[in-house]
Amino acid sequence: MTQMAAFIERFEPLQRDYDVLFCDVWGVIHNGLAAFPAACDALLRFRARGGTAILITNAPRSGEAVARILDRLGVPRDAYDAITSSGDVTRGVVAARLQQAVFHLGPKRDLSIFTGLDVKFADSERADYVVCSGLFDDTTETPDSYRDMLAAMRMRALFMVCANPDIVVERGDSLVYCAGALADAYATLGGDVLYCGKPHAPIYDTALTKAATLRGGAVPARRRVLAIGDSVRTDLRGAAAFGLDYMFVTSGIHAGEYGSRDAPDLAALNATFKAAGVAPKAVMRGLVW
Repeated sequence: MTQMAAFIERFEPLQRDYDVLFCDVWGVIHNGLAAFPAACDALLRFRARGGTAILITNAPRSGEAVARILDRLGVPRDAYDAITSSGDVTRGVVAARLQQAVFHLGPKRDLSIFTGLDVKFADSERADYVVCSGLFDDTTETPDSYRDMLAAMRMRALFMVCANPDIVVERGDSLVYCAGALADAYATLGGDVLYCGKPHAPIYDTALTKAATLRGGAVPARRRVLAIGDSVRTDLRGAAAFGLDYMFVTSGIHAGEYGSRDAPDLAALNATFKAAGVAPKAVMRGLVW
């Protein structure tokens, strides 16, 4: 039976039970346009008491590229120790396939995945496999725009690497489609898809290894690691499957499903958790110390 979750108003009492945070990025510490100052402050305070904060994100680009984006949004680098991105995990897959030609399905801003690798690019008619990092233009397109392309790729039985399993993400007050929407559509057609980010284990394994390095080499006990995020599908399910406690932030992509951002409906939230078969350790409207 799924345990009922409850709201907490402050993070400080909960954080005392943990040495490491795996904190989601988009929806928790920024909304795509600006940083959330209270969330950044909470991470700074957690680190100041000796905790290790690792940002774990389904961004389909390198961790360093993510850091530069966070700089522009006003997220201080002192708020985190390291970044683990699905782009980094994807890069490892690409590095093992340098003899094959890849079709990059996604915007040019995600090309940092391939930086420094001797990659052979090809179009979808000649490539050996596909790396999907998103839609070419997520401001005007939807997954339906790719129906014919995905069908043609399936006819060629192309293997797809999904660099961002998110379906949608917030950009300001709007939701835009991500690579996960295309990957799921391709899988529905019978295509072979490897998902490199949350909720799948490789990104958590990578983050746990980074935490061990940052904390002197000892792998942290999973009971001492808390994951924070705003997505049931990726963050909550991924943390639960990996054996981590989880704190759910309501002001992210699910906000419209259970009332408003300012006054979310806890009963609706718990119904969502029950349907998913997972429950968080706690629920907050936003990350606040």
